[in-house]
Amino acid sequence: MPSTSNKGDLYLIPTRLGDNPPLEVLPMSIKRIIEQLDHYIVENEKTARRFIKKISPSKSQPSLHINILNKFTNPKDLHGFLAPAYEGTDIGLLSEAGAPAIADPGADIVAIAHENGIRVIPLVGPSSILMALMSSGMNGQSFAFNGYLPIEKAERHQAIKKLERRSKDLQQSQAFIETPYRNTKLFSALINTLNPNTKLCVATDITLPTEYIKTYPVSKWNHQQVDLHKRPTIFIIQA
Repeated sequence: MPSTSNKGDLYLIPTRLGDNPPLEVLPMSIKRIIEQLDHYIVENEKTARRFIKKISPSKSQPSLHINILNKFTNPKDLHGFLAPAYEGTDIGLLSEAGAPAIADPGADIVAIAHENGIRVIPLVGPSSILMALMSSGMNGQSFAFNGYLPIEKAERHQAIKKLERRSKDLQQSQAFIETPYRNTKLFSALINTLNPNTKLCVATDITLPTEYIKTYPVSKWNHQQVDLHKRPTIFIIQA
């Protein structure tokens, strides 16, 4: 559907969750849009360029105009990232992994686009959070994503117990993540903190050949051997 204004559109472009061939997990519509766009907002320029080249090898890399949006970006610069759209040029917001603006800094750009009458177009692609929930067997009608839990041991313990109580009180699935190299510590904390009857889903390397997705009561996880070190993982609990 064409834009209803003279402004360009903002396309939200999902990426793969690992190093498998992009078109194994992404629709051809992604390839078509990437071949049309030369302006991008990305989290990491090197990996974004590599992904674009994988999708469209013949696309000219020197023609790409890329702005970086990450935790170091000055918020005052964000409006300028959308400048091409004000002049009628379409822009792609490209996630580092999975879906843009979901556990991703791109949400700030999307908000600015709405405020300024720029049409936002989400494209189909993988979201590790939703795929983990789909495959968990837990409540998909009522759920919450809680981002990262505290690193400090006592605060993390309190956060886990709070999520467990919330899950029980609201009958709601509670999902969260950790920096991959700290997965093992978080997994151990969950096993040692949660009620033995609370269900825990561990969803690792989603869409990759090494994919591992299991849901067990905590009491059964005590007897499982699983290597989560440096592997992207979603954790979900339901009390």
